[in-house]
Amino acid sequence: MEENTLEIEVGQIFTVLDEDDQEQEMEVLGLLTVDEVQYAAAGFVEDIEGDSEEDIDVFFFRLEDEELAFIDTDEEFEKVSFAFSQAEEE
Repeated sequence: MEENTLEIEVGQIFTVLDEDDQEQEMEVLGLLTVDEVQYAAAGFVEDIEGDSEEDIDVFFFRLEDEELAFIDTDEEFEKVSFAFSQAEEE
């Protein structure tokens, strides 16, 4: 029997609940491994597809068992944010 595992890929769309319990679609913008842990950067589809020149908000998630999990600490967020910004510059 084959295991059906969800693989996270750049360009993948997923749904999250916002603070008002409204569904929002997000798109994976990039993947990066930091200290042997894989992370995903994502943004709201509405912002990405918009014609605006404004910067979009980017959110970082930790990949755990092929699922996206919120980053728990400011220290982890800062480390991941810095790693993504360094990778973007290369």
